[in-house]
Amino acid sequence: MNRPLRLGVLTPSSNTALEPLTSAIVAGVPGASVHFSRFRVTEISLEAAALGQFDDGKILAAAELLADAKVDVIGWSGTSSGWLGFERDRQLVERIREHTGIPATTAVLALNELLALRQVRRLALVTPYTQDVQARIVANYRSIGIDASPERHLDIRVNHDFAVVTPAELRGLMDAVARERPDAITTFCTNLRAAQLAAEVERAHGIPLLDTVSTTVWGMLRAAGASPAAITGWGELFQWT
Repeated sequence: MNRPLRLGVLTPSSNTALEPLTSAIVAGVPGASVHFSRFRVTEISLEAAALGQFDDGKILAAAELLADAKVDVIGWSGTSSGWLGFERDRQLVERIREHTGIPATTAVLALNELLALRQVRRLALVTPYTQDVQARIVANYRSIGIDASPERHLDIRVNHDFAVVTPAELRGLMDAVARERPDAITTFCTNLRAAQLAAEVERAHGIPLLDTVSTTVWGMLRAAGASPAAITGWGELFQWT
């Protein structure tokens, strides 16, 4: 693109991982900048109060603030539709477009598009979530014909604490699921410091790593009419079209 490309990212309020990672990834795209807007998310569980954090009204208010910056695309860098149901993200994207006139995508919708592009049928799932949340994600992927039973999770529910998990611990979880020979691995949470591990994991196992911070960027670039292929060193997904 000949003009600046502004990417608007919706961020859970207690997330400390996705902003530096997203900015580092996008640094490889000439003329691009990233702009963030937060709404309150502090806990991930299936309890009513935690589920209510993802009410569309709160997310749309944050999206409207990004619209003030005249961003070219808005991306929800969060994985809530993994347990709420993928239709929630499809509806959210449409509502953002209706309210702001700006194209939108999400971490999970972009991930699912990547899975369809590569005909992934066996997906290894690495998350920090609790067993009941993990089971809901596995079931939702089963409903679209993807086996996500190769999985590891950490049984954490406080969102802020997800970013405290070390990259070394995450790498160990990825190595463990890789032994089950999935078609792809996803680190399914945007508050994990995992995206930067993609190249080394792919070299070690020959299995693509689809981190959800990275899938958000991939989806935003595509929605804005830009090529993700300018991004190198962050995993092979950016070369997928």
